[in-house]
Amino acid sequence: MAVDELMMLSPEPTQTPPDTASHVPTSLVLQELLDEAPADHFTLNWLIDSLPEHSFGIVMLLLAVLAMVPIGSIVPGLLLAILAAQMTVGRQVPAFPRRIATHPLPTRHLIRMGRQPILVLKSLERVIRPRWPTPFGATKRVIGIVVLLLTSLILLAPVPLTNVPPAADIALISLAYIEKDGVLLAVALLGALILLAAASVAVWGAALSAVWIGNL
Repeated sequence: MAVDELMMLSPEPTQTPPDTASHVPTSLVLQELLDEAPADHFTLNWLIDSLPEHSFGIVMLLLAVLAMVPIGSIVPGLLLAILAAQMTVGRQVPAFPRRIATHPLPTRHLIRMGRQPILVLKSLERVIRPRWPTPFGATKRVIGIVVLLLTSLILLAPVPLTNVPPAADIALISLAYIEKDGVLLAVALLGALILLAAASVAVWGAALSAVWIGNL
């Protein structure tokens, strides 16, 4: 049998989409980060330098997890605001003020903070994957604007626990950004729209109430 005929009869090799073939799960990226962390202390500069391709997404995810804490969400909220502002202007990697970026932080806090998200991510990654090919580089500015608006809700949260929904939505946005999941990004942006609309209604209602009380 001729070689050409054999080639026609042989099944074509299954090709994996480029995005899926080169995709590294976020849980694996985080686990490698924890494994390579310095023994005693780490800095934000080290964290950013260790994540050249995922720096914005991973740092945003970690800060969002910190911002979910009922008490003490101000500092991660301010850092998220800096991060979001830099995304809106199209920076390639995040940058923080030198004093903050080089300040030593206990590595045990990073490990403690990273373990739980890794367990959650391993479960989520069964359904989260690259899909709905979206030019995430082009949407970075939009994501930055939305995260900046959600961060304002965290910083202006009037009572404890009201910071949790916007921080959780930022975590979903960052995960969608890292995983290049257009479906999850659409869901997270819809959630952000709902949260921002609810906050606007609350502020408008409070303003009307203040005006009404003032006219009594």
